[in-house]
Amino acid sequence: MGLILSSFLAALGQWGDARFRRVVLLGVALTLALLVALYALMLGAIQWLVPETTDLPLLGPVGGLDTLLSIGSILLMLLASVFLMVPVASAFTGLFLETVADAVEDRHYPGLAPARPQGAADGLIGAVNFFGVALVANLVALLLWPFAGPLVPVLFWGLNGYLLGREYFTLVAQRRMPRTEARDLWRANKARIWGAGILMAAPLSIPLVNLVIPVLGVATFTHLFHRLTRR
Repeated sequence: MGLILSSFLAALGQWGDARFRRVVLLGVALTLALLVALYALMLGAIQWLVPETTDLPLLGPVGGLDTLLSIGSILLMLLASVFLMVPVASAFTGLFLETVADAVEDRHYPGLAPARPQGAADGLIGAVNFFGVALVANLVALLLWPFAGPLVPVLFWGLNGYLLGREYFTLVAQRRMPRTEARDLWRANKARIWGAGILMAAPLSIPLVNLVIPVLGVATFTHLFHRLTRR
């Protein structure tokens, strides 16, 4: 646990780096833009499908249902955003993984050889793949939420901790080694990496705070990778 906390605290200490802050702010802006766009689409669909006045049995013409459903959609979107923040925010941040990892390595691990080139296409494919996996997993978790009761946080943190730990650690590690070796390193340290993922997943359930966590996650797993390989 000490290795995880020290890696996270080192990531927090990177806030003074201009490159680090730039990625955080850009990731926050893009994430908010996508969430607003998703809400606008939902609102437009409600207003298109539900007429201003609807004839209901026994009650006759009733107006304002579209407005009522629109208000309800705000609450629904706020709830859904907690679950969808993982795939949405992480997909964007995955595009900037190289910048964050380079900033961490330049400051804390000078003298390293250049990282294996990943390419913009590789970063995009990785981000899209992770977005798809995380989206499906969190939608399933959202469906199970009414039945989970007090175990909802455990379900959310455990699931996303596993996903974040596996994906981020592998992405960071394969900058320095082949993907098969990165997977082997993940398997050898699965419990510790899962714990680091849970540390990232827990704040993702807090609105606004969750916007900056993916970048901190990349930095944390960069530290964790180097500390595991240097032991």
